[in-house]
Amino acid sequence: MAFQGTLVIDTEKCKGCGVCIQGCPNKVIALSKKVNHKGYNYLEMVNESACIGCANCAVVCPDGVIEVYRAKI
Repeated sequence: MAFQGTLVIDTEKCKGCGVCIQGCPNKVIALSKKVNHKGYNYLEMVNESACIGCANCAVVCPDGVIEVYRAKI
């Protein structure tokens, strides 16, 4: 059974530490070239179709700014 995941990222609270990027097995996320109101490059999905909803990114995020949803496909 396959799963498709999606992320909801609180870009205004993300401080761009990059810990979540190392935890993603499918290279789905990266730091944006844009910045939030605090001046941090925030997280964004760059390869949405590769997300399996494993939630590794959310588990390792020190600030809890990532929510993961997954659905059976």
